[in-house]
Amino acid sequence: MGIKANIFNIQHFSVHDGPGVRTVVFFKGCSLHCRWCHNPESIHAAKEILLYPDRCIGCMACREVCPVGAQVFDETGHWIDRSKCIHCFKCCEECYADALVSVGEWRDTDSILKEILENKGYFDQSKGGVTFSGGECMLQPDALTELLKGCQAAGIHTAVDTAGNVPWESFEQVLPYTDLFLYDIKAMDADVHKACTGVENGRILENFTRLADRGENIFVRYPYIPGMNDDQVEKIAEFLHRWQQIEAELLPYHKLGNSKYRALEAQNVFEGTVPLKDEVEMLKKKYGFQ
Repeated sequence: MGIKANIFNIQHFSVHDGPGVRTVVFFKGCSLHCRWCHNPESIHAAKEILLYPDRCIGCMACREVCPVGAQVFDETGHWIDRSKCIHCFKCCEECYADALVSVGEWRDTDSILKEILENKGYFDQSKGGVTFSGGECMLQPDALTELLKGCQAAGIHTAVDTAGNVPWESFEQVLPYTDLFLYDIKAMDADVHKACTGVENGRILENFTRLADRGENIFVRYPYIPGMNDDQVEKIAEFLHRWQQIEAELLPYHKLGNSKYRALEAQNVFEGTVPLKDEVEMLKKKYGFQ
């Protein structure tokens, strides 16, 4: 039967999360709360409801099946009274227009591995593999290790995408089965990191240093957010210069996740400034980021 894993998506044929063509398994739940997160549905471990009002056809079937009257239709449109919602998800089951979508499910690792193996031919042809992401996949080390073992046994390249804010013991557990770590470094200053993510970065940098000093295969990703952590670029570059073998990528802020915040009916959605392309290219060239 395997181990149960809390995931919210499996994306096939990705080319942005490691070498080659990849399947990306997104785990639900994160120990950071990045203000700019482009997958806000990944932050909380609990199953959630996304509402896309533009898809709603006004049939009100969701209101009919909701046992607590949480589905509201008024002069402002369709919205959810989330103070009443008991998360029975009957509304999502009833909504054939996909205006209401449930996010998050517990899946058996055997069934996940079976889905991964269906794409092995693409992995072999493109020198790709599987990336485990999130949220924070390292918060579920037992399920993650089970999947990594299965992939390794099948000859599939494995990558773990992590922000590193987990006990070192979790890294020790997955190390024997991980070919590549995609490691997020968001800031060097603890205060800046806390303002950006809600937590300080001592454990994150300590875990990274231990991995790097061991000579593990690491690719760093630095999200560049003007007005939040844009003053950290030089400090991050200086920190990484200690390990000549480690490459890093600068990822400019984008607003592609804002529709998901609206679907969660979240308050105080981060409205950052998308950096200019010339600015991004200059920083990459100056500090050696990809």
